[in-house]
Amino acid sequence: MSEKSVILAIRPQSSRRQAAVDCINQALEKSDIAEICQAIGAATRLHNISDLAHRSRIERQSVYRAFAGGAKHPNFKTVLSVLDAMGFRLHVTVRRGAPARPARLK
Repeated sequence: MSEKSVILAIRPQSSRRQAAVDCINQALEKSDIAEICQAIGAATRLHNISDLAHRSRIERQSVYRAFAGGAKHPNFKTVLSVLDAMGFRLHVTVRRGAPARPARLK
């Protein structure tokens, strides 16, 4: 079990959701695709996966596979659908005074 999922597991529901949001945002700031997938995967474990799959209109096994790690990464539609089903949204802001960084695949 990763450190992030341990942290998420010991908090009350509302603070676990906020911890999940914080983990996802930290991963997005690093532009590390594997870490983003891991953070979203940890957040999915806060939900009933069958309900999450139904709300996102993605098969349950596909949700598991999309954020399990490995060489394949989820497509953007899957990411947005799962975030939306969890009640999260992706928000873009301007990063001032910092050069753009490319996303990294490990």
